[in-house]
Amino acid sequence: MEIVSGGVSDVGRVRTNNEDSFRILSSLNLFVLSDGMGGEAHGEVASALAVETIVNYCTGAKDDSGATLMGSTEDHWSENTKRLQSAVRKANFNIYESARKNPAQRGMGATVTAVWVNAGKLSVAHVGDSRAYLLRTGNLQQLTCDHSLVAEQVRRGIITPQQAEESEMQSVLLRALGAYEDVDVDVDEVGIYSGDVLLVCSDGLTRMVTEPEIAGALQAEMDPRTAVQKLVDLANENGGLDNVTVIVVRFQEESKGWLSWMKRGGKK
Repeated sequence: MEIVSGGVSDVGRVRTNNEDSFRILSSLNLFVLSDGMGGEAHGEVASALAVETIVNYCTGAKDDSGATLMGSTEDHWSENTKRLQSAVRKANFNIYESARKNPAQRGMGATVTAVWVNAGKLSVAHVGDSRAYLLRTGNLQQLTCDHSLVAEQVRRGIITPQQAEESEMQSVLLRALGAYEDVDVDVDEVGIYSGDVLLVCSDGLTRMVTEPEIAGALQAEMDPRTAVQKLVDLANENGGLDNVTVIVVRFQEESKGWLSWMKRGGKK
């Protein structure tokens, strides 16, 4: 299966600094996105540290299969899923320790959504309200659950989804990296098929663009590099109230004809 991806981050139309960070590591099929929190408390430091830690940990795990895992894991999880959960726990600890040692960073934190693709499966690890979606046969499915106050109120039936979208409490998180020495990490494994499209995004997209609009853009733009820019443009056209970061990954059957061979320069 061929994997094609694109990613972009934009400050938006209101903020003066970008606290989002992301990384696409094509050699590992690893996709990581983090939204920093804290403003003057260096939210951009927290998100960058989250992404750097996860990428370094997963890269190191590839070379050292005996590396110690952080936290408990499930026996049925793949090795990548176990490593990814451990990487997020490590990121949480690094942010927590950095803030503890640097008074100017007190109160900083970050969300994270990380996806590691291997053997026809997505390993997904998640903390906060950045999201992962999977578009399959025109249907957009949210793979992650927001760890926010309004999302929890919706799950308990206290407010409706429409009221959640209009709430002034949308930014209140119940779980984030860096708040405590340890953190619970949501982990999932999802099978993938040719034609699937993965979306990883910060809430700067989902607060500005509806899910039907997101699905429409992903279906209309086959090139992930064009799709990410289209989604960022939509967020900004609708107000751009926050930083917006988008990663799009398309899974497709690898071309095996002579034309694709010529396009690759005849390399085997």
